Amino acid sequence: MSDRITLSGLRARGHHGVYDFERERGQDFVVDAVLEVDLAPAARSDDVADTVHYGELAERLVTAVAGEPVNLIETLAERLAGICLADSRVRAVTVTVHKPQAPIPHQFADVAVTITRRRP
Repeated sequence: MSDRITLSGLRARGHHGVYDFERERGQDFVVDAVLEVDLAPAARSDDVADTVHYGELAERLVTAVAGEPVNLIETLAERLAGICLADSRVRAVTVTVHKPQAPIPHQFADVAVTITRRRP
């Protein structure tokens, strides 16, 4: 499948992390999601009902990032992948969670994890 929907740079505030101060203060997380989905039905019909509505997906992902805290961004990425796969039209998803304000005592540009999950 070569059809994809890509949502990049979705920013949301969350309280994830292993340190108490991360949970108390919170920080921004940035999410990229690449969904593998057959876009032919939507292309034929020109109807948003025949595709994954990326605006609605963005709302669900932001709600999850802002929701129940987890220790690891790996866990958050898994949660977000599950949200994407909840739509049966999504055959696979690659989710990257960026933590640009990670508590690292050195200058860095980004910390991120990327996972790919497929339907069985």
